[in-house]
Amino acid sequence: MTSVPEAPVPAKVVLTRVVLSQADIDRALTRIAHEILESNKGSQDLVLLGIPRRGYPLAVRLAAKIAAADPTVDPAAIVGQLDVTMFRDDLSHQGTRPVYPTQLPRTGIDNKVVVLIDDVLYSGRTIRAALDALIDLGRPRIVRLAVLIDRGHRELPIRADHVGKNLPTSSAEKVRVRLEETDSAGDGETGGTPVNEVVIEATA
Repeated sequence: MTSVPEAPVPAKVVLTRVVLSQADIDRALTRIAHEILESNKGSQDLVLLGIPRRGYPLAVRLAAKIAAADPTVDPAAIVGQLDVTMFRDDLSHQGTRPVYPTQLPRTGIDNKVVVLIDDVLYSGRTIRAALDALIDLGRPRIVRLAVLIDRGHRELPIRADHVGKNLPTSSAEKVRVRLEETDSAGDGETGGTPVNEVVIEATA
């Protein structure tokens, strides 16, 4: 009996659509920086805490824009990094995550206006973890949230105060934020030309 060879399974095609260019990202961050200053009525007691991996370079960029608007601000003095890995509720369901150092400004966060910075707001679970991590570090006066992209699909009652772009998506789509500090046009991690863009990936 002659066996009939199985037909090859067609490879999945990933469709990529750029939704924010480098110029778009820069304009969004400029607007967010001014919104932060306006809502805080200045730069007094302001701390920006970026959530690794891409929240931290966004926080650094925002601090530079805030300093450009308010020359009394030392951008390096208001930026920190908040690692939330050990506070996540999905560690048992996902692969190993790298742990990044938590670094606070030397003035700390007690009685400060802390703005958490992240690249994409999705389920809200990363931000919940960030709030738990903050409680272990001090007692801010106010905690706000700024994100480059809000893609919806929230699983927790969390809302961003400052949003670069609201981006309605399906849960099957992936939103990729690519920054020159963390990514490149080669394989997305190493090699290639540095990029600054936000893309949506969908499998056809």
